[in-house]
Amino acid sequence: MKIALVSPLCEAVPPMFYGGTERVVAHLSNALVDQGHDVTLFAAGGSCTRATLVPFRQQALRLDPAPLKSDLAAHLVLMSEVRRRADEFDVLHFHMELLHFPFFEDIAERTLTTMHGRLDLTDLPEAYGRWNEFPLVSISHQQRKPMASANWLGNVYNGVDDALFRVPARPSGGYLAFLGRIAPEKRPDRAIDIAIRAGLPLKIAAKVDPVDRAYFEGCIRPLLAHPLIEFVGEVNDAQKPAFLGNARALLFPIDWPEPFGLVMIEAMACGTPVIAWRCGSVPEVVEPGVSGLIVDNEEEAVDAVKRAVQIDRRRVRASFDRRFSARAMATAYVELYHRLLAMSLPAVA
Repeated sequence: MKIALVSPLCEAVPPMFYGGTERVVAHLSNALVDQGHDVTLFAAGGSCTRATLVPFRQQALRLDPAPLKSDLAAHLVLMSEVRRRADEFDVLHFHMELLHFPFFEDIAERTLTTMHGRLDLTDLPEAYGRWNEFPLVSISHQQRKPMASANWLGNVYNGVDDALFRVPARPSGGYLAFLGRIAPEKRPDRAIDIAIRAGLPLKIAAKVDPVDRAYFEGCIRPLLAHPLIEFVGEVNDAQKPAFLGNARALLFPIDWPEPFGLVMIEAMACGTPVIAWRCGSVPEVVEPGVSGLIVDNEEEAVDAVKRAVQIDRRRVRASFDRRFSARAMATAYVELYHRLLAMSLPAVA
């Protein structure tokens, strides 16, 4: 099957540091190639893939040091090129939310759009209602709820390459981990409180976006003075397995309708149990007592930290292998590609 994967240009594929959508696209593109498909990846310059790469811009938008740049202009050029080459592919798989809709209205039946973000935003229902001929894929069933009547073709959980992560033979287990982004909805303040109350070190590996700089400086930086708290900054893919694998548990104390939460399955791939708030996709991702523990408040989280050591790290990894490997994700998408093609075939008289 000839498949085009279209990625946002904000980060390379995979990202050098933080980045969810582009990291999923990276794992998907390689897994599809490994399964024998002819895959072309449209992505930012600096991307690395086993697919045929069509790069745009010299580098990803976030890493471009130019003080003035146009996200919209870059993505419009990307859309134009994909449209020009559309007839080369059986399926056009977009990871761009809805930017491509006006360009591909006449061939919507050959497109698939994976929704990676939250859907409870003003104006989204009207837009997706306007272009309701485009088949959509959710990354959790929880993600769909604000737009339950949209044109959902299927649900595919995110996956990562199992070969990139392993369960350490002797994990230190001496600290708790927080990995992701410093933002109010991610609740690093909760993670800090939990670690201090549990009497365990917390290592925070996270990026700070410009929009969250004031929150970091005003709310989080003062908390970093505590001797149990260490701010590591962003970690790359080479550093991530050791950071997650040697942790006693990953803290995922979110306060928003998380569509998926890639860091949870990255921790599971390292055999590290996840302690997560009952919010967003968490109940779909974490198997209580198997891959982690789900909590509703800080008291339960502190207790979960004590209980996490009883979880067999081999079972955590087995849960990941069964549900969230890149192979499993690619297989699920191929099934949807076949459904899409079958639906677009002309009726036989």
